[in-house]
Amino acid sequence: MIKVGSILLKTRYWLMVVFAIKFFQVQAGVLEVGPGKAYSSPAQAAQVAIPGDTILIFPNIYTGNQYIFNLHGTAGQPIVFMGTDVNQVIFSGGLQGMHLSQVSYIELHHLSFTQHTGNGLNIDDAGTFDTPSHHIRIIHCRFYEMGAQGNNDFLKLSGIDHFEVVNCTFSQGAAGGSGIDMVGCHHGIIHKNEFHTMGSNSIQAKGGTQFIAIFQNRFEDGGQRTLNLGGSTGLAYFRPQDAPFEAADLDVYANVFIRSWAPIAYVGSVRVRVTNNTLVDPQNWVIRILQETVDPERFLPCGDNEFVNNIIYYNYTRNISTHVNIGPNTDPQSFTFSNNLWYNHNNLLQSAPNLPVIEPNGIYGLTPEFIHLANGNFRLNSSSPAINSGHESEFAIDFDGFFRPDGMATDIGAFEYLNTPEMIEINGNQWVCLTCLNQHYQAMSSYGHHFLWNVEGGIIQGVNSDSMVAIEWDAESAEHMLEVTPFSINGVAGDPIFILIQLQEEGLVQWIGEDPSWLNRKNWLPATLPQGCHTVIIDDSGQYEHPVIPSDAVIYIKRLEIRNNKTLLIQSGGVLEITGKE
Repeated sequence: MIKVGSILLKTRYWLMVVFAIKFFQVQAGVLEVGPGKAYSSPAQAAQVAIPGDTILIFPNIYTGNQYIFNLHGTAGQPIVFMGTDVNQVIFSGGLQGMHLSQVSYIELHHLSFTQHTGNGLNIDDAGTFDTPSHHIRIIHCRFYEMGAQGNNDFLKLSGIDHFEVVNCTFSQGAAGGSGIDMVGCHHGIIHKNEFHTMGSNSIQAKGGTQFIAIFQNRFEDGGQRTLNLGGSTGLAYFRPQDAPFEAADLDVYANVFIRSWAPIAYVGSVRVRVTNNTLVDPQNWVIRILQETVDPERFLPCGDNEFVNNIIYYNYTRNISTHVNIGPNTDPQSFTFSNNLWYNHNNLLQSAPNLPVIEPNGIYGLTPEFIHLANGNFRLNSSSPAINSGHESEFAIDFDGFFRPDGMATDIGAFEYLNTPEMIEINGNQWVCLTCLNQHYQAMSSYGHHFLWNVEGGIIQGVNSDSMVAIEWDAESAEHMLEVTPFSINGVAGDPIFILIQLQEEGLVQWIGEDPSWLNRKNWLPATLPQGCHTVIIDDSGQYEHPVIPSDAVIYIKRLEIRNNKTLLIQSGGVLEITGKE
């Protein structure tokens, strides 16, 4: 039995910045930090670190205010600060845990930050706006219990280009602070992080911040504005200095928001897309549209933003004062709302939102049918109205990392429903002449993107794609069979279809066509194209007047019988060769 085909199994989509490499791939030094080690602090080790070095930090509670300046790795050899255990390598107290200034190609892994009175981890460009710090990765770090309640941020990024924050946790932030606060940052990705019990916001992007992707994050009690997409920045701190917006070109997709005073705030921002997220029980507003940096001669009004393919599960009577809070000096009429599912679980008849523009293809008053709301499982049941109801989107992954769309169209919300494909048919000859053992077959399936072929009694000669194969049947085999299994784009397998192939020395094929095409197997009984061993009969059985052989076809058959004044049309250039001697 021969198996051919490409099966796409459960696949995770990893978006990495271009400088990413496997750690310890290069032969470089390891600088050990901790009690009894060569270096007592990361700052001390950093003074001698060179590109490719790993500063390996052992369990300890390290005092804050670790200041590191002008430290640079390279694209192929970053300098890595690596904790041996995220729960035991702790930076505690002081104004800030670590402050990295004017740095590049730096990675921080498995470090914890807590009880700081300024910021937890601070990375900046040292105020040299034309030379940003760049290529920074922060992975599997833990930020918890800020030591002050003012404008204090767990992760402060100022003037950073090309960065990634992934698989980090942020909990119990300052009442007036952020989980991640970006000022004048560009080309960053923030994904697969968790935020709990934040203050002002979970993520803020302001001061000319541009080209940021925020996806696959989970926000629970994420603050006054879970995502402050823009903000209010002093003019001296914009990067670049002449930026005409607080934030632009931000993409927010495949995230989950649970509670928050307002999950989404567009604030002095333009070209921001909020797509395919799930918002559960916002507490006052769903969206805010604000302009806090006002200068019509310089700054664009907040506008040209999108809110598409999102699920909003809310309680209007108890929580929501209005769906969209619109402030002055904004351009709400330039917003796009489309294909969102709004469900007021307190009164489904009052689910339709009050929006600044007409929303095409909105769904109102239908429960999204989460698998288990109480347990926080917001994936979709098979009967959810969100399935196949989204607008076409370029964002090709969901919260779990599955590709989308998996079905006929993108689903609404953060989670794509994983369809089980069904075989429709195998297009190919089931009755095969011994003189025509080389055959082609094509598989067709609903939601099927990939196919697995099992062949018995034959040899697969070639594969054009895994939906099409060429097979040479073996006349000496006792049994000939095809087994084809469809797989969705996310590797979900459907039921296989089995086709028994019959080899013939000769046989009858009768025209029963519903359309004129000779080359349509469905127009013949049995459903096989006439071959060199077949006698072809054209009579009153055909629902269509006569078959047509197209101009580019060359057909070989054994005999032809045309009865009851029926006709056969051969277009110019088409060939019908009858090989029988009688």
